[in-house]
Amino acid sequence: MNLRQLTRQHSALTDSYVDIKLQFQAALDQIFPEYHGVFSDLYGTLSLNTLLHYPTLSDIQKVSYEELASKMRQFGARRSYEWFLNKASQLKDAAERNPFQTQARSGHIISLQMYIQMLFQYQNQLSTLKKEIDVQAREFEDYSLIQSIPGIGKKIAATIISEIGDIHQFHHAKQVAAYAGLDPCVFESGKFKASINHITKRGSSRLREALYSAVQCGLAKKRNKRIIAFYDRKRNEGKPHKVAMIACANKLDLPNVKTSRVFCGSIVVLNF
Repeated sequence: MNLRQLTRQHSALTDSYVDIKLQFQAALDQIFPEYHGVFSDLYGTLSLNTLLHYPTLSDIQKVSYEELASKMRQFGARRSYEWFLNKASQLKDAAERNPFQTQARSGHIISLQMYIQMLFQYQNQLSTLKKEIDVQAREFEDYSLIQSIPGIGKKIAATIISEIGDIHQFHHAKQVAAYAGLDPCVFESGKFKASINHITKRGSSRLREALYSAVQCGLAKKRNKRIIAFYDRKRNEGKPHKVAMIACANKLDLPNVKTSRVFCGSIVVLNF
């Protein structure tokens, strides 16, 4: 129960973090839209600290390349001084291209700095939660087993374990699929039988989302070759993308997989 609470808290906090990121982007676009192209990770420590110390074009333009590079180097990035000089040059070039050359309003600057501070707070809180989730999830023997499936990391593995709870309440892998709401909802009336059936979406929506995310991660960057082959087969059969994704998450055949845990029947499928 404690692990479930932590994973759900992490998910809720992540949703709030995404909202703050969107508000931060809106504030940044009102002051310095060209800043987006300077750093590969807009929300990284280096990017946010640089923007926090140099929020306006005049702040950037009034300092030299060397001073700007030296200041960014203090933010902890492990790069050469030449790399920071190049980044300082990119930042100054972006300032010259920026469409808003007039002095930014103080209200916009305050809002931008406030969002940056909030982003740092969310990042720290999410990092703390992530570490605690990992510590508690390690108490379960299947934690590492689930992570052995290509595409499943610590967060998804911990969510799967916490949402399933007591595995002894399930006697077959199909029951776990039903608990996740991945089983088909068959509609029949008299002689009529629907040819298109949707999933029931009963039970734990978080477990269903975790399994769906596991499929997405398995497909991304070709991490899981077996699930890619199964997905491609379903698409070649004419199945829409989401239907093929659900089929991957709901696949229960387990060749070459041996485990005493029933719930792995609906999970190790991602590595069939």
